[in-house]
Amino acid sequence: MSRVALVTGGSRGIGAAISTALKDAGYTVAATYAGNDEAAAQFTETTGIKTYKWNVADYDDSKAGIAKVEEDLGPIDVVVANAGITRDAPFHKMTPDQWNEVVGTNLTGVFNTIHPVWPGMRERKFGRIVVISSINGQKGQFAQVNYAATKAGDLGIVKSLAQEGARANITANAICPGYIATDMVMAVPEKVRDSIVAQIPTGRLGEPEEIARAVVFLVSDDAGFINGSTITANGAQHLV
Repeated sequence: MSRVALVTGGSRGIGAAISTALKDAGYTVAATYAGNDEAAAQFTETTGIKTYKWNVADYDDSKAGIAKVEEDLGPIDVVVANAGITRDAPFHKMTPDQWNEVVGTNLTGVFNTIHPVWPGMRERKFGRIVVISSINGQKGQFAQVNYAATKAGDLGIVKSLAQEGARANITANAICPGYIATDMVMAVPEKVRDSIVAQIPTGRLGEPEEIARAVVFLVSDDAGFINGSTITANGAQHLV
């Protein structure tokens, strides 16, 4: 029986690439989404990967959704916490709602996704957790105090879970993508995109599949001794 992998925000962008790569590697994949029913249905039709709709910022909603996944597919062995949002504004203009929305999804949402599956992983003595953080959680970013804070916090979650889960053969690692050629990035004006690429020594945007391949490795048996680590995938834009 193949291992079951849960990918939050797994039907679009980097998440879709991760879901697809895990399926191709032999995992049974469940992908969550927040609101775009049409895109989720199209993703399932194209890939055969089941999609589930819930709000990762809500613990009860997440717990119920995870229970449904496990009812349908079996115990969750792999969690990829990828769901994230932005609500950008310079700090002096940032509203409490903009702060709370981003914290709810990007930070609390990681807790809400991992916490319900943690007891089962400990009992079965196996688990793989990957949190998709960001280059901006490492270096900060203008008008992204909320986003940068959550993505930095995600790294703290990973380092702590790695220590708690190690003896139960549970690993927790993070990936910090730089600028990736997702639909969102490709939709910005060409001049803005060119200015972004100019800051990347590699001279190009990353591809979603490059992040996905890193995830597939981190959740594999071959990566069992890699725990509490952060992979930076940013084309040498920011070195840690």
